[in-house]
Amino acid sequence: MTAAPLSAPQPTTTQQTQPTEQTQPPTGQTQRTPRFGVNYTPSAGWFHHWLDFDLDQVRADLDSIAALGLDHVRVFPLWPLFQPNRTLIRPRAVEQLVALADAAAERGLDVNVDGLQGHLSSFDFQPAWVSTWHRRNMFTDPDVVAGEAEYLRTLAAALADRPNFLGMTLGNETNQFSGDPHPDPDRITPAEAGAWLDRLLDACEQGAPGKLHLHCSYDAAWYLDDHPFTPAHAARYGAATAIHSWVFNGTQQRYGSDSAAVAHHAEYMIELSKAWAAEAHRPVWLQEVGAPQPHIPADRAADFTRATVANALDCPDLWGVTWWCSHDVSKDLADFPELEYSLGLLTNSREPKPAGLELAKIVGEVRETWTPPAPRTVGLVVDLPEEVTVRATCAPGGRYYEAFMRLLAQGARPTAVLAALSGDKNHLTARGITEVLAVEDVWS
Repeated sequence: MTAAPLSAPQPTTTQQTQPTEQTQPPTGQTQRTPRFGVNYTPSAGWFHHWLDFDLDQVRADLDSIAALGLDHVRVFPLWPLFQPNRTLIRPRAVEQLVALADAAAERGLDVNVDGLQGHLSSFDFQPAWVSTWHRRNMFTDPDVVAGEAEYLRTLAAALADRPNFLGMTLGNETNQFSGDPHPDPDRITPAEAGAWLDRLLDACEQGAPGKLHLHCSYDAAWYLDDHPFTPAHAARYGAATAIHSWVFNGTQQRYGSDSAAVAHHAEYMIELSKAWAAEAHRPVWLQEVGAPQPHIPADRAADFTRATVANALDCPDLWGVTWWCSHDVSKDLADFPELEYSLGLLTNSREPKPAGLELAKIVGEVRETWTPPAPRTVGLVVDLPEEVTVRATCAPGGRYYEAFMRLLAQGARPTAVLAALSGDKNHLTARGITEVLAVEDVWS
């Protein structure tokens, strides 16, 4: 597996002596050391632990996470348990979430909270008031959306005064409810998806002003034709762009476990997202990435971890890396896809696994030696409209995807630029792009 150096080279020249407001990076985003965290999966009971919440067990889990040198956790309330009725948000459940956040603070861990769970590890968790006899579209029904907004506002407000509260993520990959291959999707248009994002992000801001509120999508937003959540939604709504990079999406199956495409997949998604970003230095959060077996053999998990993180760190404007996940899913629990049982950095007995030890080593190295990566000077043109419906060219096996990987193999450090912006000198200068290539140029 190929990896960039953990401390990337510095730019040899400054881009502008007096950056404009448009090109100035957000304060503290691009120059500080990237954050390292983990998606918290409780060692006992998985996310069903909310039914039998045990703060001592949570504290022990968080101790094992902090021992790896990580600085934050992403946590997952189960929506039906927290809001079992549209007008009932259980105070005791909210208190337990706050207790978890406070326990994390005691261990030096910041907390991001996903609200609408939603979808986790192949299981859907939706309250009864949006299903069966009460079946309503979760994205467009005005009563449902009002209930979702109040739920998110309530969670954000409960944590707003906690210094270790990073902000809200609307929910985990909620875009999967909006279209195929979901077995019972809530069909919407891209415009309706945008309106939903606006409404719910505003609710988070009302509850906790000024925090890092965002949303996340699985990779259908980037790769699947006609999916209603688009790259522009991912890269323009919320305070940061969230990337969920999974090589079981066809990357490993097409190219092989030891391929450059596997090692660079997260890096590719990070840079692809920048084509649609309205700000030149919008922060990008690699919010989910993991080493799924058998796509990544157990004896290669540490190598995959190092290569993936090193290549991601070579991307300017990376906010941080949050691994999936903290602890393995217990084999006592039934019906998970087999790969879900072994994704943890730690075992159910809270012992670090090879990938966990490797990530801990990387974290220590980065904090000792970090320098921000140089700008990526080669812009590979994404010849798609801003409001894209056809996007398979960007998916594994697509012509754009393979051109990007070919440039990497040639030693270049490409980024992505939309065709509509490829002749915009101010845009290119703000991003440090000095050479623009069409896909055809790569193959000529």
